[in-house]
Amino acid sequence: MQSVLIVVELFVSAGLILVIMLQRSEGGALGMGGGGGSGLGGLFSPRGAADTLTRTTGILALLFFLTCLGLNLIALRGHDERSILDTPTSTSGQTAPKSAAPANNPAPAVPTPH
Repeated sequence: MQSVLIVVELFVSAGLILVIMLQRSEGGALGMGGGGGSGLGGLFSPRGAADTLTRTTGILALLFFLTCLGLNLIALRGHDERSILDTPTSTSGQTAPKSAAPANNPAPAVPTPH
């Protein structure tokens, strides 16, 4: 399933790049139809091409978002879902070392120099 979504993601991203590169800046779009509008507002008029490319960009962007979301959900499926707030913390990041001698035994006497 993950392989299929990755292939779909690659095709959608390539199509999105292609459609965005076809659009002319400043809202002119592809400018198909020889520059002279027929007045009918058809598909290949400048306005029709702009509407088609804008709609195609929106659809491809939605597909890209959905495939990204699907890939993230697949990747998170096997992970342990615990909160970072559930783990105990310490101030230094390490636990304090325990002493080797029990606390109830007195320390050995220090010899005095003669």
